[in-house]
Amino acid sequence: MTNLNQPASQSLTASARSLDMRTVITGGALVALSLVVLFLLDTGVDSQSTFKLSRPRDVWAIGNLVVPSYWINLAITAVLAFLGFRQFAKGGAKWRTLSLAGGLTLFVVAFLVWATADKSISLTGMLQATVVRATPIALAALAGIFCERVAVINIGIEGMLLAGAFSGALFGSLLGGWVGIAGAILTGGALGFLLAALVITYRVDQIIAGVVINLFILGLTSYISSQVFTEYRWLNNTTPFRAIKIPVLGDIPVLGPLLFNQTIFVYGAFILVAISTYYLFSTRHGLRARAVGEHPRAADTLGIDVIRTRYSHVIVAGMIAGFGGAWFTLGTVGQFDENMTNGRGFIGLAAMIFGRWHPAGALAAALIFGFADSLQQKLSILNTPIPSEFLAMAPYLVTIIVVAGLVGRARPPAAIGKAYTSE
Repeated sequence: MTNLNQPASQSLTASARSLDMRTVITGGALVALSLVVLFLLDTGVDSQSTFKLSRPRDVWAIGNLVVPSYWINLAITAVLAFLGFRQFAKGGAKWRTLSLAGGLTLFVVAFLVWATADKSISLTGMLQATVVRATPIALAALAGIFCERVAVINIGIEGMLLAGAFSGALFGSLLGGWVGIAGAILTGGALGFLLAALVITYRVDQIIAGVVINLFILGLTSYISSQVFTEYRWLNNTTPFRAIKIPVLGDIPVLGPLLFNQTIFVYGAFILVAISTYYLFSTRHGLRARAVGEHPRAADTLGIDVIRTRYSHVIVAGMIAGFGGAWFTLGTVGQFDENMTNGRGFIGLAAMIFGRWHPAGALAAALIFGFADSLQQKLSILNTPIPSEFLAMAPYLVTIIVVAGLVGRARPPAAIGKAYTSE
């Protein structure tokens, strides 16, 4: 009996040791953050931080939020230290997650208060930029969800975004913005079909197929951009879409500019997230798609066409990525530049994992990445002592933290990455 119980006892001991280690790491990180706020984010006792909540053209203007920089950060230091020592004392998985999330949020607040000491920043403008910059990341994450829910790994999202940006600029310059969007969506769908054919029909390694698509699109678009667009500039000069303000709702302070005064791409991203959530978790076809991703053999036995389901979802994923790529040209600058997606497809994959393969969770994760991107731009304007190169690293540092698993262990669909042959 002793021998039989020994493996179980060792397993419990290892689990407890692992739990204690995670508790120590979380508690230590929170205490370290409190020390950073106390000693490195120090401000003068009389310093004040001003956050502008209204813009000059707002119909319903509200006053600025002015806070005492020193005392706010001192309070945040105390709370962070309490959360850290509380984690050492009691631990607990649920409390650990809440403490880490709350601690990181407080640290960001302390950082903003320090950066704006005796200065001012438009909080509404920064949050609006957060939503805008989160849009392509959310769409990339959504494309990844549609693929991985049917057990297909799509590393090629970066290439699909880049192809969508290129097609949006080209067709938008020739035939107008709406045709540019349609061209970007169709281009993304074509690449989705290519990926599906490679990994489903010909059973090419899914990682390799995605990398090939990325390199092919990067090389092709870079060549055309340098050899064709530089000579025929009218092929790369389209008018970007303007923001569409929803009457009344767009005038609501703070929330109005964030949610109701955006471009068609932002509205489209929110609509696609809502539709995808309903489709995947509230419809028969969505249930079938998830069954294909979890256990394709069982799904096939029940009469679900696994190959057709995978093909359709990968193609739709490509179309979503193409729409997201059009944001870079038709939603911002109006022209294509080499490698202008700048890794947003890979950040979208991190957002997908952070959101645990759920559209709403991926959107929340994309907003976090978008906030990091917006924050580094605002801080560069404030002339903080932090080098601009380090500020530019902010979105990628957040990505590393997510992928490293500090937010918890996420479980992908069981059959992900596995080729399937119908018998």
